[in-house]
Amino acid sequence: MGKPTIVCLCGSTRFYQAFAKAQLEETLAGRIVLTIGSVTCSDVNLIEKAEDKEKMREKIQNAKNLHFEKIMLCDEIFVLNVGGYIGESTCQEIAFARRLGRRIRYLEDE
Repeated sequence: MGKPTIVCLCGSTRFYQAFAKAQLEETLAGRIVLTIGSVTCSDVNLIEKAEDKEKMREKIQNAKNLHFEKIMLCDEIFVLNVGGYIGESTCQEIAFARRLGRRIRYLEDE
């Protein structure tokens, strides 16, 4: 058995339930999964719930930067384009993955 494929999940945090499902399915398929920092709610919800909203925005930006590091580590990205939706941040992640020569899979046909 060779080295398992490392997959990085990409998509809008509003689809956190899709992230949780994909994380389990990809793991059960024998892949190492890199994913977003939280699969419990969206970034918008995190900001709304935070006492210090500006500090939370900063932390979320740091997490987004960290996600690009995860893309550098992976063999492929799996875009969770629920309902065909691909937002600006995810478009940037896809473009970055392409520049690195990573394989790109989509949950739904483009």
